[in-house]
Amino acid sequence: MAIFFIISIIILSVLIVWLIDKYDPKKYKSLILISLWAVIILLSYMTFMSIYGEIRFNQEKERRYKVVIENLKDIRDSQLAHKTVKGTFQNNWDSLVKFIENEKFTITQRRDSTIIDKLLTSRYGVDTTKDIVIIDTLGFVGVQDSLFGADKRYKTMMDIPEGKPNQKFKLETGYVAQNGMNIPVFEASVDKSILLFDQDKNLVDKEKEVMSVEGVNGPTLRVGSMEEVNTNGNWPKNYSNEQ
Repeated sequence: MAIFFIISIIILSVLIVWLIDKYDPKKYKSLILISLWAVIILLSYMTFMSIYGEIRFNQEKERRYKVVIENLKDIRDSQLAHKTVKGTFQNNWDSLVKFIENEKFTITQRRDSTIIDKLLTSRYGVDTTKDIVIIDTLGFVGVQDSLFGADKRYKTMMDIPEGKPNQKFKLETGYVAQNGMNIPVFEASVDKSILLFDQDKNLVDKEKEVMSVEGVNGPTLRVGSMEEVNTNGNWPKNYSNEQ
């Protein structure tokens, strides 16, 4: 709407210049023409910068988001590993790092088997069988080796790699009631204003109100949720190869 208004003013100014050039007395013509052309040039520059400024903002925003999303994916993988081993999510960064370095996944194998049901056999005097599932422990593998290998990036995954310096992701854990059970949940997030702290405030405010299929909805970039059982990120597929 603002761009349409500016373009309309430019067209109107050009029309005025043409009319003055055709009908106005020569005494004031030069001064008026110079002033109007100055206005036209200024408005043209403002229109260009308005459009170009938003394009640059979107390019920088997407670049920063993609870098930050990689950290959020590492945080999610670490939290899911913690839940697998411990049964809950971790709300302390130092403890989560220690978990990654010291804990192990148990490697198991499930196999079906059939055994004699002693209770039914004794009751009916006839051998009666039942099917069971046997879980064999095959070994253990370190969480660090499984998730990160030799890469030590898990030690800094809580640090926000783009935006305002020396910031960490906000980390929360809790429970959500579902089907009569309390299900563990977690959320790691960062406010968009932190990621875009040095950008145009009006564009940042607009970005925090985004609600679209191809945008990062809401005021934060996050993974997980404190309101529902959900470990996905709130970014669309065009920001990452996976959710």
